[in-house]
Amino acid sequence: MTAVMTPPQPPRAESVPQTQLADASLLEDKVPEYLKASRTTAGFALALGLMYVLLSFHPLWHTDLWGHLAYGRLIVATKSLPTTEPLMPLAAGVPFIDTAWLSQVIGFEAMNRLGVTSLLFMYAASITTMAGLLVWRGYQRSQSAAITLAGLLLWLWGCWQHLSIMRPQMAGMLCFVLLLILVTSRHRRTWHWVAVPALFAAWANLHGSFLVGLVLLAGMAFGRGLDLAVRCGEFRAIRRDSQVRRYVLMLELAATAVLLNPYGLRLYAEVFAIANHPNVAELTEWGPLQLRMAQGQATAVIALLLIALYRLSPRRVTAAEVLLLFGFGAAALWSSRMLVWWVPLAVTFGMQHAGAIWHQWRSNSEAQFPAQRSGRWSVITAGILSICFAFTPFGGRVLHGNDGKFKLEKMLSRATPLGVIEHLKKRSDQNRLPRGLAFNTYEWGDYLLWAGPLKLKVFLASHAHLVPREVWNDYVTISNVASGWEETLDRYGVNLIALDTATHASLIGRLRENENWQQTYSDNVGVVFVRRKAI
Repeated sequence: MTAVMTPPQPPRAESVPQTQLADASLLEDKVPEYLKASRTTAGFALALGLMYVLLSFHPLWHTDLWGHLAYGRLIVATKSLPTTEPLMPLAAGVPFIDTAWLSQVIGFEAMNRLGVTSLLFMYAASITTMAGLLVWRGYQRSQSAAITLAGLLLWLWGCWQHLSIMRPQMAGMLCFVLLLILVTSRHRRTWHWVAVPALFAAWANLHGSFLVGLVLLAGMAFGRGLDLAVRCGEFRAIRRDSQVRRYVLMLELAATAVLLNPYGLRLYAEVFAIANHPNVAELTEWGPLQLRMAQGQATAVIALLLIALYRLSPRRVTAAEVLLLFGFGAAALWSSRMLVWWVPLAVTFGMQHAGAIWHQWRSNSEAQFPAQRSGRWSVITAGILSICFAFTPFGGRVLHGNDGKFKLEKMLSRATPLGVIEHLKKRSDQNRLPRGLAFNTYEWGDYLLWAGPLKLKVFLASHAHLVPREVWNDYVTISNVASGWEETLDRYGVNLIALDTATHASLIGRLRENENWQQTYSDNVGVVFVRRKAI
């Protein structure tokens, strides 16, 4: 007999319990289509969530933040905006237009009602939101997770020196990134006509950097017009183009919305005055960008990558890109603080062209499949974000109602003069705080205003544009132990000096040798001197 061969059977699939299939089907039915996420979305959520956690433990710097909180405290207490400088005695009577009053009030109210962890939350959330917007736009244009994450890392590297310090400028940076996302959208949404003016109305009260937003809109409008002029050679084409009209009208609406501030048109003049003030020009962060700086090296790398991408990209280069990159780039070379506006532009345009290069190469090698979206990944994404929030100081406070273990001192940078403040408060309580002015390190002025004794009269703080030029020059003379420094201290009636050991070693050495001064406190951060015979 001939044996009958039985054909091999395919492996039997593992049976899936009907309850699991039902649960998965129910989940997919309950999650709306627009909320369904992909595996890539969950990966980005994990990256951004970890960033948020790390930033939530970043120490609060000892400079600008505390001065702005002091102004916020004053505004809330008086329920009005000061018309002249209220906190620095040597700038008394100087007209004061507070370009960041809303940021100051929000910061103080958060600190006052929710504690120091709320400051950490606002700091981490602001940076993470900017990162999330750049990731969203970058992946939308490149469709590559690797390109998007590389762009995010370049943005962090280029802007980190400014991102590491919490101050109202961060609100301006967030507004700029939001505006960039809106104006680079491929779709013209009706709600943009409301969103852009509302954004500028808020921006004008949060920080004086709203001018760069107006420049961005003007660059988009002029660049579009230049493209049409080259392509069509007729002015009528520019005048009839709906996109040009859209940018111009948005610019007009934005410029008008800026006037919704307590100072009206004077706010424009004040922003220009601050940028051109000679005291501000002498600050390191306002100086020219140099290659020896970390941010200068990051800028050089980003610029070289941009050159390569534009050389290889199959995508058409618009005039707006060229105008904005060269315009903001030149401003960054002139003043390194302008770098925070150039880097988001460079990264956004760079990811767009990197994606074009990638897809051109990929189209010749393999098929492309869209990412699968499902309710399961939406749940996973929400879970990742919830867990990351819970592991932060502010998350612990919200979930458990207690932030006692997160004391203010533990959240501050090591350069914060905590010991000096404690020493000054002890002398004040004992009525041994010398009368008159206290000469202080410029970088300490803000924290002395916020946490120092009420009787303490600081020499100056970070609002350098409000300090009279003569006072600023005298501060430099004393700090550098230049000719006449002792006479200058006598002329101002200074009876107490608080100095940073890291930046004022020469002056500290001379004071220790001077018989007119007595050192009353010293630690690794700073020292305090008191005049033996008060003037």
